Amino acid sequence: MQNQEQRLLIVDDDEMFCHVLSRALTRRGFEVMVAHDADQALNIAAQFMPTMATLDLKLEHSSGLKLLPELLSAVPSCRIVVLTGYSSIATAVEAIKLGAINYLCKPTDADDVMAAFEHPDADPNIELADNPPSINRITWEHIQKVLQEHDGNISATARALGMHRRTLQRKLQKRPVRR
Repeated sequence: MQNQEQRLLIVDDDEMFCHVLSRALTRRGFEVMVAHDADQALNIAAQFMPTMATLDLKLEHSSGLKLLPELLSAVPSCRIVVLTGYSSIATAVEAIKLGAINYLCKPTDADDVMAAFEHPDADPNIELADNPPSINRITWEHIQKVLQEHDGNISATARALGMHRRTLQRKLQKRPVRR
């Protein structure tokens, strides 16, 4: 991969993360642009025509899953890696179905991002977990799946799960439970 010819768009609402990742990838010879929301990302993508993009799953006012097909529509040849601190099986599957080439859990760094772009193919030798996920993790995954089924609508998801909307909002604000 010839870095000098690569244009990378970072879409993330965490300004410090964007700054650190942008700096690291610029040092590696990439031309980097940063967007902090969906509208800004689409405007930059249309003019900058990135060859690659990192896309945060949970943007402040929108979902990276909703932005993903719009970015690919604007720049069909762009290879997109989804990054998230709120990973779930449901969102990983949807991101890949929508056209992402890879999906990374935060915290991540420039080396992880580069590896995701350089090795987008599936790895049949990936290590399998020794222990099944905890009940808390399974609950988190189920909430994410139902939320995805209801297009991110908190009220509809709460009704489907039989819980109060504010209770669901509190659960969604927490970091996902580790395995």
